[in-house]
Amino acid sequence: MAEANNSSWMARRLEGALKSGLTRAYETVRVEPGQYLMHLRSAYGLPVATYEGMFTVPVEELDAIAADAVRGAMKMASAEGAGLGVGGFLTLVPDLGILSAITMRMVQKLSLVYGFEYNTDDEIAELWIAAATAAGVDIGKEVLERTVIKSFVQRIIGRIATRFSAEFAEKAVARLVPIVSSLAGAALNYYFVRAWGRRALAHFRQRHLDERRHRERAGLLHSSSTP
Repeated sequence: MAEANNSSWMARRLEGALKSGLTRAYETVRVEPGQYLMHLRSAYGLPVATYEGMFTVPVEELDAIAADAVRGAMKMASAEGAGLGVGGFLTLVPDLGILSAITMRMVQKLSLVYGFEYNTDDEIAELWIAAATAAGVDIGKEVLERTVIKSFVQRIIGRIATRFSAEFAEKAVARLVPIVSSLAGAALNYYFVRAWGRRALAHFRQRHLDERRHRERAGLLHSSSTP
């Protein structure tokens, strides 16, 4: 009973922290597409001048780059969460603000790797649909009702925070009572980002394949460019 009460209390605290962190991430945290494209060209030797070119790169190469982006975010989140065990529950809520930023930057990178920018309202909406998918949230109704992008994003953030805080709290109580090691904080952050990363990668990969097939049928790509 005590563990259930602790989990419920923590879920409420985490939900508020996640809403705040994701809102700040939406407003201030952004991977700059031009700079990231230069990084992709330099680090992976991609022969592309724009993100449109990603639809001519073999999908296997994009998958490898996307996996690197997820692993990088996991390592960063684990390192950041290592301090969680030192500060105990007092540092759990502030930690989620940083974790939200790391996670959203990862989602943005995956979007760009698979050729989808986020400059227009519709593109930003698609980015948050991907974030919700990564969190395991069904937002079918919200998609149909999206009108003003800011209110749409806030609804999605609320759904994500509610969905993930309960699951995260259960794992936190199970693993961190008592909190005796920074390894526990690293493990929680690792789990969080891994779960989001796998789902977000699958989401953008499928969108990429669908768009690629559409372009091929329209004669914009050669058939050999489809895996």
